[in-house]
Order: sequence, then C-alpha cells, then structure tokens
Amino acid sequence: MTTEWKGKSRGTVFGYKIFVFFIKKVGLGSAYFILYFVAAYFCFFALSSSRSIYYYLNKRLKYPRFKSIFKIFQSYYVFGQTIIDKVAISSGLRDKFTYEFDGVELINETLKEKKGGILISAHLGNFEIAEHFFGELEENAAISLLTTDIEHTAIKNYLDSVTSKSNIKFIFIKEDLSHIFQINAALARNEIVCITGDRYFEGSKYLTQDLLGQEARFPSGPFMLASRLKVPVLFVYVMKETNTHYHLYARKAKAKHRDAKELLKEYTESLQWMLDKYPLQWFNYFDFWNVNNK
Repeated sequence: MTTEWKGKSRGTVFGYKIFVFFIKKVGLGSAYFILYFVAAYFCFFALSSSRSIYYYLNKRLKYPRFKSIFKIFQSYYVFGQTIIDKVAISSGLRDKFTYEFDGVELINETLKEKKGGILISAHLGNFEIAEHFFGELEENAAISLLTTDIEHTAIKNYLDSVTSKSNIKFIFIKEDLSHIFQINAALARNEIVCITGDRYFEGSKYLTQDLLGQEARFPSGPFMLASRLKVPVLFVYVMKETNTHYHLYARKAKAKHRDAKELLKEYTESLQWMLDKYPLQWFNYFDFWNVNNK
C-alpha cells in the first residue's frame, strides 16, 4: 500500500465546527483540551501517517523506540494547536498571541527592490498565519500562495465563512502551466509569492537531496522556478514556541541564477536547522523518504 502524499488532508467540517464553537464561546484553552482526545484518536486510527511519523522520529531523528511512540501523540497535538491558533487569530483573537521576528529586515529589503520575491517554506510550523506578521513590514506586502486546488476543500470554505477574510491570494497550479504567467504578474506588482518545497507528488518531476541522513525526493518545480526568475529568494518559517507565542524566521538564499540544485541544497540545510530546533512541528504525515515502498 503506497503512502505518498495524495494532496488532501484528513478532517471533517463537523470536527472543525466543534473547535470553532469552543474557541469562540469558551476560550482557547477549552479547544486545546478537546485536542488531547483528537490527537489520541489519530494515533490509533491514522496508522499510515503514524507509521510515517514514527519513522521520522525513530530512524531520522534517532529517538529511542518508546520516546518515538510518545512523540507521535505530541506531534498530532501540536499540529492541532497550529490549526486552532490559525482560526483564533483570524477570528479576532490576534492580540492573545505574541510574535517575534528574526530576519524580517530581509523581507523588507526584498520589497524595497521593487521586483517582488519568492518565499520558499515548508509544511513546518504555522506559515498560514504569516500574513499577520507581514502586517508589520515597512512596505505594504501582498502575498500570493502557490497551491493545488486539491486542498481547496469544504473545510477551507467553512473556515473562510467563520474567520476574517484573508489578504492572501491563491495561484493554483495548472497542467497548462498558466500559473507561471500569474506568478510573473504578481512579481511585477512587487508581491511576495510563497511556495512550499517539501511535498513531492508521485509521477511529477523531482530533485533528490539528503535530509536528516537519508536521500529524499523534492518537487523540482519550486526550485527550478525560483532559481530562474531573477528575484530575491528567501526561506521563511513561522514556528510555535509556546501556547501563545510565534517566531518568524527569514533567511536569504545565496544560490546562483539557474542553479536549482544548489538552491535545493540550501533549502534542505535551512529545513534541517529548523527541524533540529522544532522537531515536532514538521507536519509531513506521509512516507517522505519513500522507504516503505521499496
């Protein structure tokens, strides 16, 4: 049974409605409490993703067996917290959280160049609240997120109906490559285009690079695109540090023009650095290293 990423996340609209009710009517702490039971459920009934987390913790991070098993629960729990936080922040509770900036001057410098910029992130931390950080930038920052329409589900539609309207624009990846024109148009408007670089779809083009001591496949598109556009490229992550505190990290890529392989190498180095600091916040719940299908 293959366990590569299929492009959809688990969860139901009803489940999200329960959390939204408790966030708004009772408080953030009550939603976190319910999350204990949800995380436990996923440990036992999302066996495919649990196996993938266990491999990451036990084989790649070298955690002992029993510590790895316990950390599976913690990983699900922290993931659930980031979703709850996103809903809370977007529902008017932004002031309940504190925010720290590390490298934000690099984003400001990028915007001042008036060429736009590419941010490459990962399914790490809580990048979906990044727009709340960007409100603190010196220049007005418009964000376009490159994504597939597979994830544009009923859950997203429901969350849009109960949270404030996001300023993030979506650029959907198309087979006819028309999204390339939209990206170029966004950059011409001095906008920030955000891409995730850590999910490879079976059958698509890929590059390989070592991560945590094991070779893995990465989608070639983000790195080919970013290396050819002649605009600044940054690696950006938004990480949860306490229940109510987030930390944004931004680092500028140094790879030469059209050197996608070197750009990927820099990206994996930045990703590994973040994983060393926040090992439970990488939410790639599939067979990332493709070890179970060999």
